[in-house]
Amino acid sequence: MFKRKLKALLHPDPDHFNIKDDQSIRQLVVWLEDHKIRHYKIEDRTALKQTKDEKWPNVFKKYLNDLKCPHPPQALHSVTDWLLGLAVQLEYGENVEKYSAQKAAHVASQRSAAPQVVNTNPLDALDFSCPEFRDGVNKLAEILNIQAHPDHLVTLKAVSHLVKTRLSQEALASPGEVIHQGKAYPIFDADLGFEMGDKRLNDAGKVLRLLYIQDLRKLQTSINECIVATQTITANPKTDSRLGKVGR
Repeated sequence: MFKRKLKALLHPDPDHFNIKDDQSIRQLVVWLEDHKIRHYKIEDRTALKQTKDEKWPNVFKKYLNDLKCPHPPQALHSVTDWLLGLAVQLEYGENVEKYSAQKAAHVASQRSAAPQVVNTNPLDALDFSCPEFRDGVNKLAEILNIQAHPDHLVTLKAVSHLVKTRLSQEALASPGEVIHQGKAYPIFDADLGFEMGDKRLNDAGKVLRLLYIQDLRKLQTSINECIVATQTITANPKTDSRLGKVGR
């Protein structure tokens, strides 16, 4: 789990580091301090380099405290990973321009190696915020007798809904199924069921209630379609008569 960081730090033997071996850990700590971290002065690293001394654990504990390591010395996996991360951070901080250039070169090589996808959809090249597009949407809404919204994208959604429901091939072939005939429902004459103390709020509540009922009807229609599809499968199962038995 430490091999990638060890290789990034150019450790001399990253493949043979053993987190379960005390000497391997101690030697790694000495190597990191000598070559990457360099928190102590050279003359103050003598005790840390005495990796076979019985007092080394206390020296290591003090070293971690000096570095303000958030992990206890006995949590060797976490401590080792933290020390390696600190070393990587310091190494990058000393050579920012070098690694930034390497990263930029790597990104450029990946982009050049990636296949170039040519987009042929002209809609993707449109600027949906330009005045010409906004005026076009509002003009289309006027032709379709749709009330324009201050946000032309909302108006565009209303235009899209009308086109899908009223101007599709199915709707044009059978207009009676999508264009309801008869007297319009008196929305604002209906009883809201509660009073909000303001006529405009009451009217808005009536509209929201009808929209909610419409959503419930769509949901119920989808549920019925699922039930019918399931019944079609379960009512006519495919069987293999060769596997059947008659009698004992």
